[in-house]
Amino acid sequence: MTALEWRATFSLASLFALRMLGLFLILPVFAVHAAGLPGGDDRTLIGLALGIYGLTQGLLQVPFGMASDRFGRKRVIIIGLLLFVLGSVMAALATDIWFTILGRAVQGAGAISAAVVAFAADLTRDEHRTKSMAIIGSSIGLVFAFSLVAAPALYRVVGMEGIFWLTAALALGGIAVTLWLVPAEPAQHDQSRKVDAAALGAVLRNRELLRLNLGIFVLHMAQMAMFVVIPVALVRDAAMPLDSHWQVYLPVVLLSFVLMVPPIILAERHGRIRLVFLLAIALQLLVQAGLGITGGQFWPMLLWLTVFFTAFNVLEATLPSLVTRVASAASRGTALGVFNTTQALGLFAGGAIGGWLAKTQGEGAVFVFGLVLFALWLLAAWGMNPPPSLMRRSYVMGERGRSADPQQLQHSLAALAGVVEVEIQQAEGVVRLALRRDSRGMLDESALFNLIGKEA
Repeated sequence: MTALEWRATFSLASLFALRMLGLFLILPVFAVHAAGLPGGDDRTLIGLALGIYGLTQGLLQVPFGMASDRFGRKRVIIIGLLLFVLGSVMAALATDIWFTILGRAVQGAGAISAAVVAFAADLTRDEHRTKSMAIIGSSIGLVFAFSLVAAPALYRVVGMEGIFWLTAALALGGIAVTLWLVPAEPAQHDQSRKVDAAALGAVLRNRELLRLNLGIFVLHMAQMAMFVVIPVALVRDAAMPLDSHWQVYLPVVLLSFVLMVPPIILAERHGRIRLVFLLAIALQLLVQAGLGITGGQFWPMLLWLTVFFTAFNVLEATLPSLVTRVASAASRGTALGVFNTTQALGLFAGGAIGGWLAKTQGEGAVFVFGLVLFALWLLAAWGMNPPPSLMRRSYVMGERGRSADPQQLQHSLAALAGVVEVEIQQAEGVVRLALRRDSRGMLDESALFNLIGKEA
């Protein structure tokens, strides 16, 4: 990776981490705090306060993703973070459960995930994108592990109000990171910024994108359903109090980060992304079967949780990477908006269905549900066609290229053998091409130079 790619990856990972820390910090302590609020004795309202964030985020991912394609990534990210700040302040000032729910809904309305991931894709080459996504995904996992440890201590010191004020401060820190640490957006011709109504339709009709959207929906629905059951099992069967659960989650999550590295290297450096992807889904299916058979036994649960988080991290890294490779550059934010919408709705549905199954059918039914979900995903993913490995080249245009009609020039360049994507920077006189790596010798450079008015 180049210095620019490292800077983009770590600055965007830190942006994600700052925002997600503000969200995760409330999870281990909010249910206890809410009991002291007017209306907080209703568990349905507590669940709504926690889950409403995912619902509003899911509904707004596509509009935010499309807006980032049209108006630019940084602008949309900053607007989203400002909404998150507003929601955090509202939650901090809340005196009853209903106003807290409203604040959480406004927090979720700052749906910037699609714009951030699209930004990472804009600034990294295809051959390094899975690595970049893995780093961003790992930052979220590390923040989650940290929040499990830090939240109870923070709650004792500053209370729930203080935690919400802290989330607002972290979001403001994210704005500073966006303005001063994240690299500038790559310049694009206006034509590549325009998003019409057909862009969303094309994304929704793309078979490969549909497979990936199904995958992220299943992954997070099963995850949420599992964690309706697992904390209860740790308390009941392992005699482990709730405030000690971090002693299980922290080592499991950290070990899973180490174990995910070899599969990511195999997928990225050796071109075996389909194999790694399918194996990770198969491992998730095995986890559901294992948890269903062993029940609440402590050591088997520890083993299965380690396998779960390892496969989960691999899938979390490869899924968005594949979306950015399948979608065109002009519709990348839109595609990621749909992707993140299905992710958020999966979280919302998983919690609701998992809770209903555990209550009415027993805890084992939750793992049977997860097994069926992953089996269906494995069948759907089996026919996937991994996107080709690409390389990118830039060419300086001559006078003919600078004065040509941009749309016609883009159409002509896209028709050249081996060309997958075309990006024209008219004002700077530069054209960027994404070429199939296996067709490097096929590119007719004399025809290319003729189109852009460059001497051979």
